Parts: sequence; C-alpha cells; structure tokens
Amino acid sequence: MELKELQDALVNLKNEVKGANELDVKNAIENFEAKNKDFIANQVNEVKDALKADLDALQKHADKLDVKLQEKAVKDANQGKDFLQVAIEGKGKEITAMRKGQSIDIEVKAVANMNTSNLTGDEPRSYNYDIVTFPSQKVNVADLVGSVNIDGGTYTYTRETGSEGGIGAQTEGSTKSQIDYDFETVDVPTDFIAGFARYSKKMRNNLSYIASAIPTLLRRDYFKAENSAFNAILEADATASTEVITGANKPQMLMNEIAKLEDADYDTNGIVVRPSDYMDMLKAAKDDLESAVTYEGGVLRVAGVQVLKATWLSANKYFVGDWSRVNKINTEGLSLEFSDVEGDNFTKNNITARIESQTALAVEQPLALVFGDFTAV
Repeated sequence: MELKELQDALVNLKNEVKGANELDVKNAIENFEAKNKDFIANQVNEVKDALKADLDALQKHADKLDVKLQEKAVKDANQGKDFLQVAIEGKGKEITAMRKGQSIDIEVKAVANMNTSNLTGDEPRSYNYDIVTFPSQKVNVADLVGSVNIDGGTYTYTRETGSEGGIGAQTEGSTKSQIDYDFETVDVPTDFIAGFARYSKKMRNNLSYIASAIPTLLRRDYFKAENSAFNAILEADATASTEVITGANKPQMLMNEIAKLEDADYDTNGIVVRPSDYMDMLKAAKDDLESAVTYEGGVLRVAGVQVLKATWLSANKYFVGDWSRVNKINTEGLSLEFSDVEGDNFTKNNITARIESQTALAVEQPLALVFGDFTAV
C-alpha cells in the first residue's frame, strides 16, 4: 500500500461511518486499524530513522559545547592561581596517600624566561618623519653682498678707473687747475645655475616626508654650487694681497689689510675665512692683541670687524673688504618647480623637481676687496 491509498481509505472510512451507530463506528475503526497496522508502523519507523540522524548531529554539537563550557569553567576557576596550585588540584586522594608514605606524580609545564624571541613579528616602533640630512654651508656669498635684479641677460655698469690733473688753490690772475676722469664700462652676463631630481609618485605617496625634504635638499645643494661659482669670481676679481705671515700671525695680517683699505678710504665691513682658520685665530690671539681680537656672544672680531666662517673658501685663504661693492645680479631669481609630465614622467609615474636661477656676481670695485693667503712668506 502507498501513502495515497491510505489517505483514500481514510476518506472511504469517513463516508462509511456517516449515520452509523456507535457500535458500528467502533467496529469499522478497529477493522481499519487491523487492516493497515503494518503499513502505519513502517511509516512511523521511517520517520523515526530520518529524525535519528538529525538528533545524532544535534547531540554531537551539544557534546562539543558542553566540553567548551567545562574548559571555560576550569579556566575561570584557575584564574589568579599559579601553576603549582593548578597542578595539585584534584589530587586529594593521591595527596592523602602520600601522607601514608606513597609517592604521586604531578605534571607541570616547563617554565623559561621570556625574551624578544617569544614575539612573532616586528616589535612596535616609533618613527621620526624628518630626514636626518647633511648640513648647509655656514654662510653663503649671497648673504654678504647686495642684490640687483635686471630684465635682460647682461648687467653693464660704469666704473671709475683714474684721473689726470687735480684740483688746487688758484693764484689770483692764473688759470684754475683742471682735472679729468677716466671710466670704463663692465659687462656681467648672467647664466643659469641649475639642477634637478626625479623620483616616483609611489615614493611620494608612500614616504610622506619626501615632498618637504626634496625642496630643502635642492636649495642646500643649489647654494653650494652658487657659492663655488661665486668664490671663483671673487678670487679672480678681488685685489691680490701683498701681506706675508713672516713676523706676524693671522690676526696681525688681517689688521694690516684693514689698515691698507682704510688708508685708501675704503670701509671694511667683513672678513671671511675658513672655520679652521677662524679657530686658529682664537688660539693665536696673544696678550698684546687682546684689545684688538675679541670674542663675545659667539662672534669673533678683529679690530672691530666681524669674522665670518665660510666652507666654500679654501684653507689659509681670506677675504677682507667692503662687501657693499659686490653685487649678485639676477635675471631670474631662484625658483623651484615640479612636473609630472616632463620627459616620460607621465608614462612612468615620475616627478621631476627642478631648481635654477639665472644669475652672476659682479665685483664692482676690485680695490675694495682683498684676497689673501695666510701662508704667504
């Protein structure tokens, strides 16, 4: 019999007992149960078998959950206890036996000192997001001289070179004294001092400090290049010293230079030496120079003129003079620009940083500036 047949038989039974008396209904139901007893039992067993698999899976899950709950209960119970307390708990009978002379085994985990090898991965770090860079030079030539901005590429100035005749007292009835002056024009062409650095956009994005560090480094190295170029001009155009070290020390040589310049009516507003020579002068100052060589507030002065330290100047070399007679000429001032489309930057995801200036140095009055050598004999 199929389940559908059983359902049809129930419908027939229902129709059969309609209007029947109580005894007939009872007999009809008993006959139906007896006839279909085996089929109904089989259906019930099939349902039980299907339910058993689900019940078994549910029981396994419950067992696992119970184990976890027991482990948590043990962990909570052991909270705050040392390893020995945990090891001996539950050993009541064994400990009682030990009192009677028997031995027991207590298993404990080996304990060792901890060090950084216990850590998997990197230790926590603190980062300095400023790059530790090389220093800039102590003083730049541009810090010592004036500045002139021009529109074209050449700066031309006129310089007095001499005169003939003179002005004097007039004798009554005689011709007055006549004087004439000589001049020359000097051309100073400007040119570019420039450089660039190229770096990837990924470097900029991944290293946040690069964007601010690159301009600082480029400016530092630009001025190193400018100082080197301008120093060559200063050495070539300044008046060569005739002072010698024989019978004198470095401060005395500088005082002699100041005297000659002031004898020629030039002012002296700065002395430039290398740091090593600066320190030598401090050590060489003798008692008889105490009033002429002073060092106060970190400033060294010789005969009242400040001495400056410049690493662009060679050892044992010096400049003494009136720095207002020297000018930095600018056709285009210092500029720093960035481009991500220069060259193949766009396709390679690079950035170019360029620094440059179209400039020159004009030693407008060479007689106002002296270039000397501390080792001259």
